[in-house]
Amino acid sequence: MNDKSKYRTIIFYKDYFEEFFVRQRQKVKDKIIWTFELVENLQRVPELYLKHIESTDGLYEIRVQMGSDIYRIFCFFDQGQLVVIANGFQKKSQKTPKQEIEMALMIKGEYENEKE
Repeated sequence: MNDKSKYRTIIFYKDYFEEFFVRQRQKVKDKIIWTFELVENLQRVPELYLKHIESTDGLYEIRVQMGSDIYRIFCFFDQGQLVVIANGFQKKSQKTPKQEIEMALMIKGEYENEKE
């Protein structure tokens, strides 16, 4: 598949996400990569996999489920087609921890400042 057929391109910003990713089991890594490919290649990504986080300015979560384990990877868009991966975490409760959202917003701010 060439890049022309992709709807979006995922990039990692610094090593925030990588630190989370390297700690995961291989099966989880495979599922994360599979989900990333879905986000890149589907014109309309189902909310099951990519969802806007309410009351945030353009913060999204990529949703990964592996059996009963749930993972969330925060991201945001740059120029529409570029998906910038911020941080990831394993979800332990119904509610997304506030500090994870704050971390993602901090990363987004850092990214935007660096672009200017």
